[in-house]
Amino acid sequence: MKYSKELVQELENKAKALRKDVIVSMGVGVAGHIGGSNSSADIVAALYFYKMKYDPANPKMEDRDRFLLSKGHVAILQYAALAEAGFFPVEDLKTTKDIGSHLQGHPDVLKTPGIEAGTGSLGQGLSIGLGMALGMKLDKINRKVYVLIGDGETGEGQIWEAALAASHYKADNLIAIVDRNGLQANGKTEDRMNSACLEEKWKSFGWEVININGHNMEEILQALDEADEMKGKPTVIIADTVKGQGVSFAENVVSFHNSPLTEEQYQQALQELI
Repeated sequence: MKYSKELVQELENKAKALRKDVIVSMGVGVAGHIGGSNSSADIVAALYFYKMKYDPANPKMEDRDRFLLSKGHVAILQYAALAEAGFFPVEDLKTTKDIGSHLQGHPDVLKTPGIEAGTGSLGQGLSIGLGMALGMKLDKINRKVYVLIGDGETGEGQIWEAALAASHYKADNLIAIVDRNGLQANGKTEDRMNSACLEEKWKSFGWEVININGHNMEEILQALDEADEMKGKPTVIIADTVKGQGVSFAENVVSFHNSPLTEEQYQQALQELI
């Protein structure tokens, strides 16, 4: 499918706005997950502002698509998307992690509108998403469940239990997206629990596999549209990304998995995301 230049540009601008919101949410001197948030920003922009059906005025609308942030430690990215989509004021992002704020370090389904499940204990999101997807089939709700997973997270056994079950039950309304940026908290993913050949692994579990450049908006849109048409099995989109994308000093730097910003870094990041 061919996408208009206007649509692609609009979504690229949204992704840049999300990255800027992430920086604003972090502020100065408070640790935050800029790396994994920025690597996923293009994907999340495409989901919230192109693909998914939802209603900010009615977050629990039955006929909605579901988005689960399995890598819940990058909650600031989802908060940015929810704010830009109108679930709550963008100004609230500055209260992230404050005592009493509805925006905490990990997503909280009880406090934040638009959150589908409390996540952040890595490996659990795909299981939750599968349960939702199968429940929607039973209730004849013709919508999708999207689960964003980190590549480091694929070292968790629960991911593969859920993957096998999803294939067995033909959960074609479940779409997993793997943010493959190659880094995790303590270094390269290949040095911790090697997640090479992810394409072959997911195929062997019975999934349809689509590989894309996770920073190419047209490829992201094409993959999401292809996943919509898949029947009889779940789909995984493996997105090759750069950790910290869009902020030069954080790109491919392990320490920015979860690091505070200095005042100088904060201002530089905001300037680079104008």
